[in-house]
Amino acid sequence: MGLFSRFRGAGPGGLRRADGADEEHLRSWAAAREGVEAFVEPRTTVTDTTMVLVAKDGEWTRRRVSGPDGARKLARSLKIPVYDVQLVGYPQRMRDHDARQKVLRERQRRRDLGA
Repeated sequence: MGLFSRFRGAGPGGLRRADGADEEHLRSWAAAREGVEAFVEPRTTVTDTTMVLVAKDGEWTRRRVSGPDGARKLARSLKIPVYDVQLVGYPQRMRDHDARQKVLRERQRRRDLGA
């Protein structure tokens, strides 16, 4: 791996920009689930603009997008609602899903240790 290879495809400030693989992941993820909503996260010093998709059961995924306008355009093409996470926050079902997953991982860890 070359010295600067980690910065290929990076945008301003060395952040990796969204690419076709990010959009394809979001499209296929949304198509495979019901009740999906999009939540746009702002660019930070560490990451570019991202979109979180949340299904009706709380399962979620996050990928980079090409800015807030690109996120809204993608959500419109997917025919799903889109929200600004800074205005509405994350849905409770997302936190509930994470809590359930944590319990399941802990149960599995205990089973693995006891086996």
